[in-house]
Amino acid sequence: MIYMGETANPGKPIDLGYERTRMAADRTLMSWFRTSLSLISFGFTIFKFFQYLVESDLITGNIQNHAPRNFGVALVGLGMILQAMAIVEYFLFQRQLSRESGQKFPVSTALVASILLSLLGILVLLNLLFRLGPI
Repeated sequence: MIYMGETANPGKPIDLGYERTRMAADRTLMSWFRTSLSLISFGFTIFKFFQYLVESDLITGNIQNHAPRNFGVALVGLGMILQAMAIVEYFLFQRQLSRESGQKFPVSTALVASILLSLLGILVLLNLLFRLGPI
């Protein structure tokens, strides 16, 4: 065990095994963050691309206006669901790890970024469904 002077609990030993496990959970959350961000941005881009093509009269034919929107909404929704599941899994794992180690771990930057991505996903979904917002 190593003593670290500038932690949340000064003077208490920190088990590096628990610290590595916590960092592994952060890395896992960030990988879900990347996946969710890709799905959300790809869904929004598909919708906006086809919206531009229809408004510019660059495509004509039998493409239905709601098809790209539905596909975009599905991708954004899937990204948000996956992100919400990742956040819940992270919270449960951190709670279990804190109980086992007796340590209280600081709030992770990965968690803050994930929550902000969830809020951004809600804004994108509102834009796709109701055309709300400046985009």
